[in-house]
Amino acid sequence: MAIVEVVVPQLSESVAEATLLNWYKKPGDAVKRDENLIDVETDKVVLEVPAPSAGVIVEILCEDGATVVAGQVLAKIDTEASASASVPAAAPAPAAAPAPAAAPAAAPAPSSSVDGSVAMPAAAKMMAENKLSADQIAGSGKDGRITKGDVIGTLNAPAAAPAPAAKPAAAPAAAKPVSLLPEVKAPLDPSTLIEGRPEQRVPMSRLRARVAERLVQSQQTNAILTTFNEVNMKPVMDLRNKYKDKFEKEHGAKLGFMGFFVKAAVAALKKYPVLNASVDGNDIVYHGYFDIGIAVGSPRGLVVPIIRNADQMSIADIEMKIAEFGQKAKDGKLSLDDLTGGTFSISNGGVFGSMLSTPIINPPQSAILGIHATKERAVVENGEIVIRPMNYLAMSYDHRIIDGREAVLGLVAMKEALEDPARLLLEL
Repeated sequence: MAIVEVVVPQLSESVAEATLLNWYKKPGDAVKRDENLIDVETDKVVLEVPAPSAGVIVEILCEDGATVVAGQVLAKIDTEASASASVPAAAPAPAAAPAPAAAPAAAPAPSSSVDGSVAMPAAAKMMAENKLSADQIAGSGKDGRITKGDVIGTLNAPAAAPAPAAKPAAAPAAAKPVSLLPEVKAPLDPSTLIEGRPEQRVPMSRLRARVAERLVQSQQTNAILTTFNEVNMKPVMDLRNKYKDKFEKEHGAKLGFMGFFVKAAVAALKKYPVLNASVDGNDIVYHGYFDIGIAVGSPRGLVVPIIRNADQMSIADIEMKIAEFGQKAKDGKLSLDDLTGGTFSISNGGVFGSMLSTPIINPPQSAILGIHATKERAVVENGEIVIRPMNYLAMSYDHRIIDGREAVLGLVAMKEALEDPARLLLEL
């Protein structure tokens, strides 16, 4: 027998620990080299842990939901075993189980069930309270274990109606479970919260908890002030409508608006470098590069991947990079490198219909641009009222190092670049 250990991969310097999400294999399963065994969630990304060698999993040391650190052993693989050979090898373990069979007599009956499934402690307690047996519940946990969510689902399902027939007292008990579903990892279904007065308690993911921590930190440590301006988007929209088909055919990416916003922001940061700076203790760090963070919504929450050296990229390069980040965020494939660093950020709430907002600075950066929905509004041009597609821009900045003058002039520079896109080409 040749044993190879599966360990937690190296985490970034700022990440001390991670959480195991879900195993894709169980003891006795054959695995291929580099096959993903489990997902590990950190404060920033979800990492895949591949099998270091082909073989058979003989032991799993950490279950789903466990907190782990870099280098910790998660499982062991026998590289000389085969899946068929591992079945007899695993058989003695269940055979040994009958030895302590007398112990369950003292334990609550709900902890066992037919088909060999086992109820988790919280589930067993709820089953006992509601007089449910294990054969009435389909276990969805690892190896068929019955979770608290399975019990709640059975109590709330119409099919659970026969249970009160056997024991009418069980019906009132169904109203008790209001601490719902800590094990549930699926997105919240709003329809479950509109009837009666239920509550649902779901633990924060590491990403959500980290975002919350950083936003509070930003509010407490930065002297945040926001300045606003409005932009006539007609020149950019006309340019986009004229060339979008040729652009997509030439570059294989759609011509959106974010490419223009990024280039306009870079142009303003070049004119007013303090907007691209950061605070380090009592020092101001001026960055000679332009790494722009783009806030992207993902199934796990808000993430901010970084477009590096944006000043050296064309609009086509930027659009392709944003599309790449969007897909990676959707698939949960963003790497630590994608999310590390950044000197300035852009948040586009306009895609969700936002009219106006005050974005929060992403530490240690000192400024962030907020973009909103473009709407046709009545404006005055040359003494006449006309209809124009207008967008409100908001820039929050750290007043400790950025004065109102630089902030306002920086936002005006962005406005001028967007209202006359030729400035971006001529670097004016």
